[in-house]
Amino acid sequence: MNQTGDNPWGVSLIRGDLLFRLQRKIGLIPEQGLGIVRRALFWSLLAWLPIAVWALLQGCFLPVAGGEPLLAHFGINARLLLAVPLFIIGEGMMHSTLTTLLPRLVSSGIVPPAQLDRLRSVLGDIARLRDSVLPWIAMFAVLASFFLLSIPNEVPHELAWANAQMDSQAQPGSAGLGFGAWWYLYVGRTIFLTLLLAWLWRLVLLFILFKRIAGLELSLVPTHPDRCAGLGFMARIPLMFVPFVLGISAVFASGWAHQTVYHDVAIASLRVEIIAFVVILPLLCVAPFVSFLGLMLRTKKQAMLDYGDLIGRHGRLVREKWIDGKPAVDDPILDAPELGPIADTAAPYELIAKIRPLPLTMGSLIPLVGAALLPMIVLAAIDLPLKTVLKSILKILI
Repeated sequence: MNQTGDNPWGVSLIRGDLLFRLQRKIGLIPEQGLGIVRRALFWSLLAWLPIAVWALLQGCFLPVAGGEPLLAHFGINARLLLAVPLFIIGEGMMHSTLTTLLPRLVSSGIVPPAQLDRLRSVLGDIARLRDSVLPWIAMFAVLASFFLLSIPNEVPHELAWANAQMDSQAQPGSAGLGFGAWWYLYVGRTIFLTLLLAWLWRLVLLFILFKRIAGLELSLVPTHPDRCAGLGFMARIPLMFVPFVLGISAVFASGWAHQTVYHDVAIASLRVEIIAFVVILPLLCVAPFVSFLGLMLRTKKQAMLDYGDLIGRHGRLVREKWIDGKPAVDDPILDAPELGPIADTAAPYELIAKIRPLPLTMGSLIPLVGAALLPMIVLAAIDLPLKTVLKSILKILI
């Protein structure tokens, strides 16, 4: 079993899946590496360029009097020119993050030698799930159902620019869809949705992986200064979702921007949706860490009992010797250098009391929230001066 090709204790959620194998067959992914740049350019341009060229030839690419050209539909451009490459860039971050950090479970001693066979089995199961064709069949079935149900009987507003007879007087739905609309519906949108579903599937895989790891007999260190019982290095894992969050946020913000600029929708009326989005999406990306909740709480509870007994025993012996004046008891705990004086014995207990319920930090969440918030700042700047928006954000943060 070799999940990464380098370290047997890391697993990639990218290399080996159906999408990866198909892209390698057509030459987009080299034998070494992930071909991030070439794939980002290829899929983005394949999705958007034919639409743009057709729209330009039809005179519906640039602004025209009384119409909404392709460039005015920010959501379409954001999906194909921003979200698609960001999703692919995120794949590179996910691969490097997991293959670098997961082996630390072994090198740090969190997974003891007696549990290595079980860990090897867990990683092998995840690799087999990743490589399975069945999840992709389900995803393609979802896509097919979505497309069948969304075949337009008339030109939807988002595709008004692609009306084959579009001119300054044309009304949406006055003529059939042109090539640009069909390419967007069945090529561009398919590429975007496939990458989106792939990320959601990887989120499920990560949840299963963490659940299985949390079920091992781990050798956690309650007094570890990372306040995560030694799992603090895993707090860096959510950073791999930043491009994914930024891409989705750009799509939502672009759609709302179109409504604001062209249809007089007040940004204030979207406040609830924006706040919900900025909160829910980052939480979704850290949801797999909930798998460690029970383990962390049990570790903290047991450690507070164990170290409470130890510190209490040490404190009683010190009191008996120096306060009560009783004969010194020959107990090695009084001379243990790792405990030291009473002032030092309190330190481990204080560290245990501060153990977090999840191996996450503010540094895990802030980049995700920032990625979700950034496109919304640009959206808010449509109605408000950027300086005012930034001042409001600083007030909230401070």
